[in-house]
Amino acid sequence: MLETEPQDREKTDNELVALTLADKGNFVYLLHRYEDKLKRYIHRISSFSQEETEDILQEVFLKVYKNLNGFDPDLKFSSWIYRITHNQVISQHRRNLARPKTVEIDVNIMNGLKAEFDLNQDIWDTDQREEINKIIWRLKPKHRDILILRFFEEKSYEEISDILEKPSGTVATLIHEAKKEFKQYWPQDIN
Repeated sequence: MLETEPQDREKTDNELVALTLADKGNFVYLLHRYEDKLKRYIHRISSFSQEETEDILQEVFLKVYKNLNGFDPDLKFSSWIYRITHNQVISQHRRNLARPKTVEIDVNIMNGLKAEFDLNQDIWDTDQREEINKIIWRLKPKHRDILILRFFEEKSYEEISDILEKPSGTVATLIHEAKKEFKQYWPQDIN
C-alpha cells in the first residue's frame, strides 16, 4: 500500500479527483484513501471470500478510474464510490447467488446500535455479538444494507440517499423499518 504525502491527506476528495483528472498518476491517492473502507464495506454486506472481495474492489476501482470524467463535483465523491461498490456487490451476488455470513461487530458499532435502538445495557457484552450477527443476516436485504450503511459505515441520511439512489424520506422510512425488524428478532426485553 502506498504511503500518502502529508499534503495529500489534507486534500478533499474533490481536490484529489481534480488532481487525478489532470494527472492519472494521482489516482493512487484516491485508491489509498478508499481501499480499506470499501473492503470493509464489501465484507459487511456480503458473504464473499477475501479473494472475491479483492476482485470486486479491483472492479470498483477500474470503474471509478474509467468513469472519473463523468463524476459530478457537486456530489460527494464518497457517496459516488460507495454507490458503485454497492452496485458491484449486488451484481456479484446475482452472479453467485451467495449465502450470507456473519458481520464482524466491534464495540463501537454495538454502542451505536445500543444508543439507536435504546436496548438494555446487559445485552451489549461480547457474548451477544454472535446473536447480533445472526439478526443482521435475518433482516430483509434492504434493511440489512441500510443498517450497515448507517451504523457500520456511519453514513449520513444524505450519503445513504446518494449511495442507494433513493430520496431522503425513503431512507428515513427504510431505517425506521429496519430498526423495527431488528427489534422483532431481538430475543431480550427492549426498553
